[in-house]
Amino acid sequence: MPDDIFYMKKALDEAKEAYQEGEIPVGAVIVCKDRILARTHNLTEKLIDVTAHAEMQAITAAANGIGGKYLEDCTLYVTLEPCPMCASAIGWAHISRLVYGAPDPKHGYTTFAPQVLHPKTEVTSGIMEEEASELLKSFFKERRQQA
Repeated sequence: MPDDIFYMKKALDEAKEAYQEGEIPVGAVIVCKDRILARTHNLTEKLIDVTAHAEMQAITAAANGIGGKYLEDCTLYVTLEPCPMCASAIGWAHISRLVYGAPDPKHGYTTFAPQVLHPKTEVTSGIMEEEASELLKSFFKERRQQA
């Protein structure tokens, strides 16, 4: 659990960077054997790409970094529960462990596609949930005030 908090703080740093860039504040970090392979955040606005979620960016960067498409023995830390698209990619990448902060009852995979992860993927939720939720709430509150 102490490592989970350490790496989730790194993911939250990415989420804060996304916030500053006007992106929905979701950050992701992929770790393998205590080494960060990728750290990124949502880039959907910047890349004008609805698939440029933090998880997708992290999976691509980590796979490029190791020179292979499978991320076995890796852990993905993400500040928000992945959507079904990202959960499917997590499954296809064979990520061993998923750790997320805040649940996403409106768009999260557990609501819409709970079986989409690889069957061997271990899931831990609620790590730094309050911090991740507050960042998202603040972002959307600010957005509503600007509208």
